[in-house]
Amino acid sequence: MSCSVGDGTAGRRTAEMVAPEERSGGGRRSGCPRSVKSWWRLAVLLLSVSSLPAVSALVEGLYCGKEVCYDVLGVTREASKSEIARAYRQLARRYHPDRFRPGEPGSEGETLESAHTKFLLIATAYETLKDEDTRRDYNYMLDHPEEYYQHYYAYYRRRLAPKVDVRVVVLVTICAISIFQYYSWHSSYNEVINYLMTVPKYRIQATEIAKQQGLLNRSKEKGKNRRSKEEIREQEEEVIRDIIKNKIDIKGGYQKPNLSDILLCQIVLFPYYLTNYVVWYVSWVYRFTICREEYGDKEKLYIIRRHMKLSQSQFDRLEENTKQTFLDKQLWVKENFEVYRKEQEEEMKVKMATDTRMKQYRRWMKNEGPGRLTFIDD
Repeated sequence: MSCSVGDGTAGRRTAEMVAPEERSGGGRRSGCPRSVKSWWRLAVLLLSVSSLPAVSALVEGLYCGKEVCYDVLGVTREASKSEIARAYRQLARRYHPDRFRPGEPGSEGETLESAHTKFLLIATAYETLKDEDTRRDYNYMLDHPEEYYQHYYAYYRRRLAPKVDVRVVVLVTICAISIFQYYSWHSSYNEVINYLMTVPKYRIQATEIAKQQGLLNRSKEKGKNRRSKEEIREQEEEVIRDIIKNKIDIKGGYQKPNLSDILLCQIVLFPYYLTNYVVWYVSWVYRFTICREEYGDKEKLYIIRRHMKLSQSQFDRLEENTKQTFLDKQLWVKENFEVYRKEQEEEMKVKMATDTRMKQYRRWMKNEGPGRLTFIDD
């Protein structure tokens, strides 16, 4: 059937003949325009499909490229690690550049360059199949060739990932933090000792103790054993320093460094500390909740510290007479502690109200304001 179009008159006649049929809905339409449109769509679809890359499990640049790693080593997919290693060693002895000899049996037609290329392929196949994770990714690629981009991601993720074990990195980091923590702690402790050596109170006490122990008696030295005044002074400073270290109990953030308190030891001893805490908690519940025993001084001070929301180091820095005052006022009882707390707050308000500096500040704020600084004497 011809689809050519004549002059305008024929076109109008055709339109007039077709129009009634289209309006009635029962006639037959012209098939030529629809056929052209269908063939055009089919052609575009075929062209699009033909332009798509063929889905293949073997991608250039991934693993062994277009070769199958199992075929390169001459093993099956069910081969064990020992079989893969044995096949690799046999092929490596044959194609290694240092051992390859052209013309040997089994290597006919091979050159040194081709043997080197084949050896690299053999090494790549072995590196792919010897590791369980990489071998699993490779088998997945063979079984699911359509997941093109997923294979690229899995391949380069393993290639670019650090080879160091994460556990080693964590251990090294903890050790570095622990070393820094210890030396920082040690430096702070030495700074406190150096400061206490300049405080007359502690220096005089340490000097008296050193004299009582006979550590500062300057005996007359003659001949070669005679020391200079600088050497004698340095020795005396060391003696005073050692006495201050041994006699003064420094607590809190400036206390003497202890290896058991650094991060590494804390992590290692964590099961021990956890066990002790569980045992202590069970014993506490059993003794004071179930058996209704009376609290001792140690237990009372623990409850008082919890009421005050102080850490152990902060509570240890308090004077012994202060702790005894807490015991005398029975502050381990919640009601007594609330009364004590309110009393302390009232005393602080009275102190601030009667303090000369605070009175001057309030008068200045009332009379002068913050725009001008004026000192007022009572």
